[in-house]
Amino acid sequence: MTSTNTLERSAEKLHNAVRWTRAQWLLLMVVCTVLALDGLDVSMVGVALPSIGHELGLGTDSLQWIVSAYVLGYGSLLLLGGRLADLLGRRRIFLIALSVFAAASLLGGLVNDPTVLIATRFVKGLAAAFTAPTGFSIITTNFAEGRERNKALSIFTTFGASGFSLGLVVGGLMTSLSWRWTFLVSVPVAVAVVLLGLRYIPRDKPTAENNGHDIWGAVTLALGMLGLVYTLVSAPEKGWGSVATIAGFAVSAAVLAAFAVIESKVKHPLIRFGILREGWVAKANLSAIGLFGSYLSFQFIVTLFLQSVLGWSPLGMALALLPAGLIVATSAPFADRLIERFGATTLILTGLVSLGLGYVLFLRVGTTPNYVLDILPSIILLGIGFALAFPSINVQATAGIRDSEQGLAAGLIQTSTQVGAALVLAVTTAIVSGHGHSAGSASAAAMLEQYRPGLVLSAAVAIAALLVAASPGRRRRPVTAQPVA
Repeated sequence: MTSTNTLERSAEKLHNAVRWTRAQWLLLMVVCTVLALDGLDVSMVGVALPSIGHELGLGTDSLQWIVSAYVLGYGSLLLLGGRLADLLGRRRIFLIALSVFAAASLLGGLVNDPTVLIATRFVKGLAAAFTAPTGFSIITTNFAEGRERNKALSIFTTFGASGFSLGLVVGGLMTSLSWRWTFLVSVPVAVAVVLLGLRYIPRDKPTAENNGHDIWGAVTLALGMLGLVYTLVSAPEKGWGSVATIAGFAVSAAVLAAFAVIESKVKHPLIRFGILREGWVAKANLSAIGLFGSYLSFQFIVTLFLQSVLGWSPLGMALALLPAGLIVATSAPFADRLIERFGATTLILTGLVSLGLGYVLFLRVGTTPNYVLDILPSIILLGIGFALAFPSINVQATAGIRDSEQGLAAGLIQTSTQVGAALVLAVTTAIVSGHGHSAGSASAAAMLEQYRPGLVLSAAVAIAALLVAASPGRRRRPVTAQPVA
């Protein structure tokens, strides 16, 4: 009898297992590869910045805009990108934006003019602002809600995180040849994915709302987000209390307020604000800000610490951080099973606890650390925390949202991730640069003390995200599975 029950349970599990066709796997690989390219691009260029500055004669202030220009384009148009995908067609928007990304990558790897180089980074950010949420909504509208969609989203989000982490190593290798390869290596991959996308991304029809474009809403949203992200990025250089910074925040707030008024009056709004009251959407977005903002700020400080203070090579620094990326990458096949077994909320809380512990543990590192005993434990905790929390947050952010608003929900969570990173990193930069030391004029101990407040900030942001995720919320209403598009 026991043997029979065991066989029945095994048969039931086999029946319920997620089975995808070859076309579904190729569709998933297309959108996952593009998200990984976005992550690779950011981290590879970060590793290559010193070489770029040396060859083109750029100072630190100019070099920061090679990174910041991408954040400006990405963070300012993510919401618009996701919504336009709903309105104009996901396949069309995805393939056009990816083609632009490839062209900008090629131009960036060939130019010698710093202004043009920075401009290509901005254009790549704009392209990514369309491919990231559109790829997300392509998955959520082609994989049924529940086990199937959870598995697809866990793989998708893990590709993005793994792309960023593994890009550190790829960037170190490419920079050893030439910094230009950190731009050019993406071109053939992007072209190949465009060709595959033409075949394997299903054609979709624009939504019924396509007959009511919210033009002024789109304009005010883009301008308001662009102004906000620009002010955040430039504030450390200009000063948080400067007239330019205060004016930037004031103007951005006024434009976004105008956007809110427009959305409350138009027949077909770009954003239905009521979506924030559905399910876990608001808490998921706040958790994403804390997760990604703290993680990028920590990585920024550790990169400076290992290279400027301890004198490690870019490749050595990248290999030191690699374990976290490997944990995230190898967790992809199991993330959906963990979500199904323990629930996304439990995994978010566990991940944020692990993340916070990793940051706090790193505070004990001195100027002569032992990598295995002092640094590696934090890196492992961060990898575990990110692997658990990141896919779970993305699942929670879109669960229960109807197909016509999946692009909007995806754009919201992606925007929170990027704007959160820009905000926390800007504050971190202001704190770190406030002491006035430089790597060549201060001792290792003094430099470490300069970086320590930024490390404390990362821990505080992660703990704040944990408190938000753990706060009581209203019960979710039952969700009916959406049909596969």
